[in-house]
Amino acid sequence: MRNDPMFYLVAASSFAVLVILMIGIGGFAKGGDFNKKHANKLMRLRIAAQAVAIALILLFVYLRKGG
Repeated sequence: MRNDPMFYLVAASSFAVLVILMIGIGGFAKGGDFNKKHANKLMRLRIAAQAVAIALILLFVYLRKGG
């Protein structure tokens, strides 16, 4: 599995979702101006990144099972 570039793409997309989520949670916890300006944008970005990650995971599973 480590020789498969699709695996690294799935891992990177999942990590991107995690980073976006942590930034959002940190902004929410801190509150203030950053949260007011960027909370909605971060939520939308996280949802879009999750959709991409889920699509890549499904594609990865589909391709590994032989379609």
